[in-house]
Amino acid sequence: MSGRQKVLLAALAGLLVALYMIAVGGGRHDRGDPAARPGWLGRLDGGSTTVDPATVTVACAPPATPPTTSPDGTVITFRTACLLRVADPGGLRTLVLRSPTSFAVSAAAPGDAEVTLRDEVSPGDGGTAVAKVAVDDRATEVALSCPGGDGCTVTVARS
Repeated sequence: MSGRQKVLLAALAGLLVALYMIAVGGGRHDRGDPAARPGWLGRLDGGSTTVDPATVTVACAPPATPPTTSPDGTVITFRTACLLRVADPGGLRTLVLRSPTSFAVSAAAPGDAEVTLRDEVSPGDGGTAVAKVAVDDRATEVALSCPGGDGCTVTVARS
């Protein structure tokens, strides 16, 4: 190996060590918070990563109070179940659903997976139940239900 090749190899090794140190030193040292905002890499797309509530249509059984618009998003009040239809968002987005009471949500997994995901969400420490549903680049249906049939109010949130 020539002297020039040795210098080039040493420079490459130094660059790799420097990049590793930056990655380790600049990383987060907590376990992560799924409700937290994305890091700098997640903000590079320049756009919002949540579904626009205006692109969501609602059909409830039995018919519910018509959805209303608030500064926080679209508010849906229903007795037992609703079907949300999310128009094609043009890419991977997150549908954010918030409620002061428990509710159940069911949706197909994004992509080509033939899996339906179900979860019952309960209010946390802040007094709000939050469900986040991944929606990819096609129209998606999300089913909501109210445990016990006592009625629920769910907001399709902007964030």
